Amino acid sequence: MSNTFLALTEQIYDFMMNNSLREPDVLRRLREETVTSNPQAVMAVSPIQGQFMMSLIKLIGAVKTLEVGVFTGYSSLCTALALPPQGRIVACDVSEEWTSAARRYWAEAGVADKITLRLAPAVETLDTLLAEGQAGTFDFAFIDADKQNYDNYYERALHLVRKGGLIIFDNMLWYGKVADPGVQDADTVALRSLNEKLHYDERVFVSLIAVGDGMSLAIKQSD
Repeated sequence: MSNTFLALTEQIYDFMMNNSLREPDVLRRLREETVTSNPQAVMAVSPIQGQFMMSLIKLIGAVKTLEVGVFTGYSSLCTALALPPQGRIVACDVSEEWTSAARRYWAEAGVADKITLRLAPAVETLDTLLAEGQAGTFDFAFIDADKQNYDNYYERALHLVRKGGLIIFDNMLWYGKVADPGVQDADTVALRSLNEKLHYDERVFVSLIAVGDGMSLAIKQSD
């Protein structure tokens, strides 16, 4: 089978940035601060991914959303800016240090009131939401956190989102390592396993796309 993907060279990426990206100044400054001041900056979604997520949020008319893995807040700020005025985000993370940058930019962008940050292990937060009776009330969920817990996050998010709701996973190609059977570290094995599970899971309609480090889009069909 021929490779039908266009290789994303630096020249093509620059073309996309110059001819597609509409990045508000507050997002650009957050991205640049993260790159220059955080040694883990590679963890942030790219601006192309962020804009793609914003398009999907608008497309499905999302109002109530969930984020697992905030980091410095680029993806959550994208989500908040795409949501209508009454839109809300429950954002899960464990780092006070990293999310402090997120809080600053949320406030500056005027969207802090849309975002409830819960600093605790995400599995605990998701279980709490389920215990509170919030199953089926979320329109959208974005998962970009510790890879070995992705399946735990998936099972909980699947109950939390409504039928027709969208769950997005980042890093599902994992720098190509999921496609190499010789790579057997725990993160790669977890992501490889989830890719296979999603492929056959009839509870969702799924599509794995080569955007960024690979994004899986799972539309809920049933519990």
